[in-house]
Amino acid sequence: MKPKILVTRAIFAQVIEYLSEHFDVEDNQSDAGYDDVELVRRLQGKVGVFASPSHRFAAELFAACPGLKAVCNMAVGYNNIDVPAATAAGVMVTNTPDVLNETTADFGWTLMMAAARRVSESEHYLRAGLWKKSHYLDFLGVDVHGSTLGVIGMGRIGQAIARRSMGFNMKVVYHNRTRLAPELETAANHAKYLSRDELLRIADHVILVLPYSPAVHHLIGAEQLALMKPTATLVNIARGGIVDDAALINALKAGQIAAAGIDVFENEPAFNTDFLSLKNVVLTSHIGSASVPTRHAMAYCAADNLIAALSAKRPPNLLNAETFKS
Repeated sequence: MKPKILVTRAIFAQVIEYLSEHFDVEDNQSDAGYDDVELVRRLQGKVGVFASPSHRFAAELFAACPGLKAVCNMAVGYNNIDVPAATAAGVMVTNTPDVLNETTADFGWTLMMAAARRVSESEHYLRAGLWKKSHYLDFLGVDVHGSTLGVIGMGRIGQAIARRSMGFNMKVVYHNRTRLAPELETAANHAKYLSRDELLRIADHVILVLPYSPAVHHLIGAEQLALMKPTATLVNIARGGIVDDAALINALKAGQIAAAGIDVFENEPAFNTDFLSLKNVVLTSHIGSASVPTRHAMAYCAADNLIAALSAKRPPNLLNAETFKS
């Protein structure tokens, strides 16, 4: 008899077929919403779960699902999973790093350029039928080329973003928990390490690419936004909660910074709707990795993690190594 697993959200049909070669799969191709209670109910009798970041895996869930052996997130982030609680329960936890680096870096640039050049504002103006004639002073944005790019969170995605700046003749400054090795700084367009506040003061475009943890909750709030140039842009492709969204809305309303591009929000998808009243912000619905090849790669990466975890093999992307017993 095949081990039983749950797939919590709709995914590619071929991935379900792939998993079905190894498991008795309960899928959710209708993409029905599972609340915490329903998720626990669905996990009864299951040994593994192909998980979505939209579902929370807390200590209470592990206590209620004693047969669970592996939670394999289809995401690089895993702040939806209480990893210490999983470890205490002997549950392996995995994520899908690396496969989305380049696509997410592309998207960071998409938001930065759209915010800098007022693309959304101009499009809404056009769609509303307001474009009757052109004026030299319409929709004046700020330049990207020749400016200073600030990257907060210089992991693999941050480095990929910095490399792209070479073609725009930009200077790169960055802040990270630890400074990069000299050869990595050179490869990232000769990036210069600065304190967070120094970076915010001098950067023309700031992109956030750091993982979420309670230690970085509201890392960018009113005090930090006040340090930025009035011509600067801020892009968040990291995680909701790193930015104090209410403070950012106030800063955008006041013209404290020029514009923002936001793909992730506090309490998403129930985001702060005050963003909708602003013209100087580009808003997207957490789609940083949303290309067909990348989402395929993420799905198969999560599937391979789950197959390994339930086949007495070490999963390629195991986050809590102490749970693996060879």
